[in-house]
Amino acid sequence: MTIFSSPAFEGHESLHAFHDARAGLSCLIAIHSTALGPASGGVRMWPYPNDQAAIDDALRLSRAMSYKNAMAGIAFGGGKTVVIGDSRTAKTPALFEALGRAVESLGGRYWGAEDVGVSPADLADARRATRYMAGLEGHPAASGDPSPVTAEGVRRGIALCARRRLGKPLSELTVAIQGVGHVGGLLADRLAADGARLVVCDLNPDIAAAVAARTGAKVVSTDAIFDAEADVFAPCALGGAISAATLPRLKAKVVAGGANNQLESAEIGRAVFEAGLLYAPDFVINGGGIINVAAEIGALQRGEPYDPAWVEAKVAAMIDTLETVLDRSQAERRPADEIAVRMAKERIAAAR
Repeated sequence: MTIFSSPAFEGHESLHAFHDARAGLSCLIAIHSTALGPASGGVRMWPYPNDQAAIDDALRLSRAMSYKNAMAGIAFGGGKTVVIGDSRTAKTPALFEALGRAVESLGGRYWGAEDVGVSPADLADARRATRYMAGLEGHPAASGDPSPVTAEGVRRGIALCARRRLGKPLSELTVAIQGVGHVGGLLADRLAADGARLVVCDLNPDIAAAVAARTGAKVVSTDAIFDAEADVFAPCALGGAISAATLPRLKAKVVAGGANNQLESAEIGRAVFEAGLLYAPDFVINGGGIINVAAEIGALQRGEPYDPAWVEAKVAAMIDTLETVLDRSQAERRPADEIAVRMAKERIAAAR
């Protein structure tokens, strides 16, 4: 089992493993940085094929959260929880209460929130055992499911990228969305309301069919989505969608979506740039959800209600930051993801 020598471990402060056999919990909590404040990042539940895959995912996602939080301009570092298990069959209140105890044991160094395979109801179960869980419902500071804010930020980011690269408004776009679950489904709804034409796929065909029924989207297979005739390719599933195998198949001139770690590697980021595609770095464009969570955490700490105006201002600033990244990429003739990583590291280093 590789931890410290893994490229994904770069810069991490700690990696915690928790196991509760009675509750059925096996999870990892990665804390990449607390320079800007307590680490914050979602709780993901996934049936990883082995422990190493779970470790690597936790580390990559945790580091991405440090960059995302820094670029979103919020006072949090980066962390991530991965729960090993099938969210369709293995969820129980006891499991999430055990997760809450694990989070509580870190003494506030990490705040959890919703991510793939986890709902606000699951987090409510965890909340019974820890103070450090956000993205909840039913109290004055509650922000609820962060997915709608993530989707809105991605929608605005797509609009910006399409204007810059294609000179088109949303109403004239065809967008291929890979994965139409929480964020991808909401993104599809919003883009359809803007008049965009959609091509969608999902591992769950029923979900894809439901999105198509309400948006008029064309449904294709999870493999055929890379060949779709589209202006924008929006990865909204798991990471690594843009790879050496898939990049040559893309017809789109813009890559902008809600998934984390969309590029298989930094080398792929350069290949995307050299191919003339405009790429919106994922940890910049998809920061709306963590901004929403940050609003709840701040409200809880101050004993105040959730402030939607603060969230709107931060999301607007996030899109301004994306434009700055794209401006610098164009001026320096360097890939946008390299520019964004450099900016995030500079912000984190300044906080130290």
